[in-house]
Amino acid sequence: MYQDLKERVLNANLKLPEYGLVTLTWGNVSEIDRKQGVVAIKPSGVEYDAMTVNDIVLVDLDGYIIDGKLNPSSDTATHLELYKSFPQLGGIVHTHSHNATVWAQAESDIPALGTTHADYFYGDIPCTRLLSPTEISTEYEKNTGLVIIEEFQRRDIDPIAVPSVIVAGHGPFSWGKSGLDAVHNAVVLEEVASMAIATRSINNGVHIKKELSDKHYLRKHGVNAYYGQR
Repeated sequence: MYQDLKERVLNANLKLPEYGLVTLTWGNVSEIDRKQGVVAIKPSGVEYDAMTVNDIVLVDLDGYIIDGKLNPSSDTATHLELYKSFPQLGGIVHTHSHNATVWAQAESDIPALGTTHADYFYGDIPCTRLLSPTEISTEYEKNTGLVIIEEFQRRDIDPIAVPSVIVAGHGPFSWGKSGLDAVHNAVVLEEVASMAIATRSINNGVHIKKELSDKHYLRKHGVNAYYGQR
């Protein structure tokens, strides 16, 4: 019944090592079927080169397994909180990609420094606050999702305009219209994270001007967007 969904999620997960976004098994992609209320996600701790479509796990929005013999990703509860709070999301990816994780460990936003960043992210990519000891010891993965949601609400950020976040001390999450779209945004996130580290090492005071940021973001995503083919 959900074969197409599972195949899409398998394909999206296999893109992570292809793009150099994961080491060993450090990452996962999910995609949601909102009509059915079902999420397909990578199984926990399974090597990418050994993974098959039958390994993909289906859960409902409460985290109960609907289909699959393996345990779902340990980050499943984070994905579910984001799906429940951000109805625009169709797919989510979590990695520990090198440069984005550097910013997470530095507990810092990834600043918008140039047009490469502005083509995909409308402003800085936010870093969350650190989780409290209680949040870590009790329902850690769920609370990771909640702290992401809290940060976007606190700053009044549209999760579609900024389709990534840095979780302080942890790593990045990205999302999109599908699992593959989320992976696409994760690739861009890693590249702009790398560029930002290099740029700030040369000039620590730079930041893109709002006019230039608006131009590049809105020509691609705005109502009057003209980037690409019609």
